[in-house]
Amino acid sequence: MGIHIVKRDNCPLLKRCCFYLIAVVAALLLGAVVLLTLDVDPLAYYTRMFTMGTVGNKIAYKVFINYLRDFVPLVLTSVALSLAFKMRFWNIGGEGQFIMGAICAAFVALKLGPVLPQALTLILMCVAAMLAAGLFGLLVAALKVKFGTNETLMTLMLNYVALYLLFFLGETKADWNFFLSDDSVRPVFASFSDFVSFPTIPLGGKFELNITVILTFLIGALVYLYLKRTKHGYEIAVVGDSAGTARYAGMKVNRIVLRTVFLSACLIGLAAAFKVGTAGILSTAITDDVGWTGIIVAWLAQLNTAVIFAVSALISVLHYGSTVAAATFSKVDSSFANMLQGAILFLVLAADFFTRFRVVIVRKGGNKDE
Repeated sequence: MGIHIVKRDNCPLLKRCCFYLIAVVAALLLGAVVLLTLDVDPLAYYTRMFTMGTVGNKIAYKVFINYLRDFVPLVLTSVALSLAFKMRFWNIGGEGQFIMGAICAAFVALKLGPVLPQALTLILMCVAAMLAAGLFGLLVAALKVKFGTNETLMTLMLNYVALYLLFFLGETKADWNFFLSDDSVRPVFASFSDFVSFPTIPLGGKFELNITVILTFLIGALVYLYLKRTKHGYEIAVVGDSAGTARYAGMKVNRIVLRTVFLSACLIGLAAAFKVGTAGILSTAITDDVGWTGIIVAWLAQLNTAVIFAVSALISVLHYGSTVAAATFSKVDSSFANMLQGAILFLVLAADFFTRFRVVIVRKGGNKDE
């Protein structure tokens, strides 16, 4: 008797959706078992988490505003990472690129915010963040095409370079360090929210939509068109399928790699500028781990730009909702969302395997069972 894995010729869309739905439900059931061991009602917890505490809440609009603040950097970072992943360039440096973008955006805000018009300052913040993150990613891409270095290892190490730079700026009280507030004896990052922040659009009542949300959806649409309707997008797909085939077709693979990685990192820097410009202050936890979570989102969405928005919305609900639920259910830590997120990823990837392959058991005598 032997076990063979055979590629499926085709898996209907409805069947694939059923596989994924079963995977998500199984992850939620696994989470329910964990909650029961903590003596917490799973139904009550999930209701609180998925509604983010908006039911019966007189200030529910504030909850949704805070939710969007988590959603915007996550979805933009995930879209950016998917660009590199489509080319099989494993950019694990989202955290570091986000940090470098955030530092440069804060630099512009603190230095130019008090003297320049707000609109110009915001534009310069975005440009500075994009250039800083883009060059940080481009460094790895250049080493990859020139010396064949491992981009996974390089981007991973550069994450810690950026992180410790941020810690250094946040903990070093000195005259030159304008990132820190002069009003505090201990090291505290200076706020610039009084003179520069992204504007909001009133949508009725007390709810105001931050312009970064609109810009994020616009950028998502542009990336989708870039990948599906442009020569550059086609080249990314070909390089991702086979770099050898791309070279045989006359494509300049090294140039494509450099260009795409730079664009990917630039978009992560833009996400950082949006986050810093909305928060009005730099912090050592400015990333909220979007560089790591964005990898999960991109793979759960199978690098599909449109699906990334849907998955990011769900993951943001898990993160923000778990924080809200943790305030009600003290026995459950807010990191429960990380466990649930990991279970969803593992089971969805398992479901994806069974949509692509069949497991065939060959018995003695040539009989096959699936």
